[in-house]
Amino acid sequence: MFASYVAVLRTPRAARVFSAALLGRLSYGTVGLSLTLTFVQATGSYARAGLMVALFGGTSCLLTPWRAGMVDRFGPRAALRPMAALYGLGLVGLVGAAHLSSPVAAGAVAIAAGACTPPLGPVMRALWAELVPDRDLLQRAYSLDTVAEQIIFTVGPLLAGLFAVTSSASVGLLASAALVIAGTFGLTTARNTIPRTAEPVPAAEAAPAVTPAEPAPAGTPAEAAQVGTAAEAASAGMAAEVAQGRTEVVPSAVSVFGRLWPTLLAMLALGAAESGLALLIVAFAGAGGAAWTEAAISVAGVGGGLAYGAVTWRMSPGTRLPLLAVPMALALALGGLAPNVPVLIAVVSVFGLFIAPVLTTGYLVAEAAAPPQRRTGVASWVNTAFNAGSSLGSAGVGALTAVLPLSLCFAMAAVPVLLASVLLLAWTRRSARGVRAQELEPAAEDALAA
Repeated sequence: MFASYVAVLRTPRAARVFSAALLGRLSYGTVGLSLTLTFVQATGSYARAGLMVALFGGTSCLLTPWRAGMVDRFGPRAALRPMAALYGLGLVGLVGAAHLSSPVAAGAVAIAAGACTPPLGPVMRALWAELVPDRDLLQRAYSLDTVAEQIIFTVGPLLAGLFAVTSSASVGLLASAALVIAGTFGLTTARNTIPRTAEPVPAAEAAPAVTPAEPAPAGTPAEAAQVGTAAEAASAGMAAEVAQGRTEVVPSAVSVFGRLWPTLLAMLALGAAESGLALLIVAFAGAGGAAWTEAAISVAGVGGGLAYGAVTWRMSPGTRLPLLAVPMALALALGGLAPNVPVLIAVVSVFGLFIAPVLTTGYLVAEAAAPPQRRTGVASWVNTAFNAGSSLGSAGVGALTAVLPLSLCFAMAAVPVLLASVLLLAWTRRSARGVRAQELEPAAEDALAA
């Protein structure tokens, strides 16, 4: 299993780019707790600290697609470096803003810092598609990336706590600034790995570039249907039309979103389920039991992600995604029936086992639907949907706990995942039938002509 991941990292320049991206992304694991503790230490107010974290994180999440689009438009080097510099300055500014008497002024600094967060995760996932053209290796690359991200968000808070205990929480913010700047500049100095994406050109001009000495565009809708998802079929159909000079190289963001919205809805539901489960674990097990339960979920997530990436799947990502989500929903619903904490740990570990696989699969679906010129922006949609769901899930489940028994809250938290899975599976099958119908039309016409 591990040999396949070694093969990913042996791809030219992959290890260097991935290491730089991880260094920068470690900042995102340390910044949340560091920001909270900095404002608590400076003001003594958890309410003020929570407000600053909400403003910072909410702005960062809301503007992620826009920042990723800037990367697609201007290239990683031109877009990421100013973002990293401004983000680092914003974090330094938050150290001073924690001592301001005006929450409005402090909130403005938090919003400004969050607005400049470099989208290193979406950029790295877009780069994997460039670095690792083989789709089997690409799945392993995405799995490795997702597992590494989970580890970052486990190690990051531990580092933030260490900074707070040994010196000051503000040191964690300064370290977060240094990490993101170092990682971003390391990523953008890797030669020949992050070219600026070409601007859209008319297909009539682009088509002659396809010569017998070069690989042809991604085939026909029939070939894409063998790969599986509706998104892949649509992308391949677009490529075939491009080769014949009938359309533009780059489909609009609206058309790409039209193919991806069921997937994004599923990611929204899964994000809500994960954050809702975290709150329910605290309500069920208390602080001590919650720590052990969350640790078990993290360990299961790492194991599940590595095992999933090592498997060569025949089933398309669009079909796999809802089928992987169903066990998560069932584990979440059954968690409320656990008689004690050890049983709860065993049940919800099944939920954790599938977190990395569903995220990896979501990235694969998005990558198949995204033209190269929009790859970073489309990759960011998956993150944004999942993170938005996380914000909604904790709030929604928290409200449910006030009116429903805890066991029923677990079941209710699983319902959106099941509904989204059914919708996504139906959408995928309907799209596949449409592709098959398009394939049969030329054959029928040929038969009539004969």
